[in-house]
Amino acid sequence: MTSSAADVPARVLVLTRVGCHLCDEALRVVAEVCAETGDTWVARDIDEDPDLRARFTDEVPVTFVDGRQHDFWRVDAARLRQALTEPGLRPA
Repeated sequence: MTSSAADVPARVLVLTRVGCHLCDEALRVVAEVCAETGDTWVARDIDEDPDLRARFTDEVPVTFVDGRQHDFWRVDAARLRQALTEPGLRPA
């Protein structure tokens, strides 16, 4: 489930860009894992923000969990699931 700006901040952020096949795959994996865990996620297009575009242009998709960079280029479902469910890694 994606999150809107009015919601509690999403646990997972995916930085993407239009036309990126790796981004499409990352979004699919994130959606599936977050549906399993019940966590929220949101995607942002880096081309809509000059700072994000400058910083991440060669690394998309980039995933963040709880505000910390988790991965780039590919999202491993098992690794993301572990980050979202492992005790001690969830926010208080």
